[in-house]
Amino acid sequence: MMRFKEEKEAKKEAFRKYLESSGVLDSLTKVLVALYEQNDKPSSALEFIQQKLGGPSVSDYEKLQAEKSDLQIKYNELFAKHQETLRELEGVKSLHSRNSSKDDDEREVIEDEHTALVAPPHR
Repeated sequence: MMRFKEEKEAKKEAFRKYLESSGVLDSLTKVLVALYEQNDKPSSALEFIQQKLGGPSVSDYEKLQAEKSDLQIKYNELFAKHQETLRELEGVKSLHSRNSSKDDDEREVIEDEHTALVAPPHR
């Protein structure tokens, strides 16, 4: 049982050192001191902390979410239009291919008729 407590304390100490060496403890301390020193305490301490740490405010976050939603709708509309245009293009290609095949067949018939008319008769 004693060994378990020692391991747990060692993990806590390692984590504390990690937070300290990465600057997290210093940043959190500065933010909490700034909050403490506010004469007029903000209505949302969490939002205050988020702003001080560089995160967006709740209202900014909500605006960004709305903008993201609008952009997703626009993307979906443009993608659907793109897919429709691709289908139209395939239709045009297919029509062109069929017409080209007909033209080739007609050209061969005309060439054969021309050859028959121009060629001297076999004796």
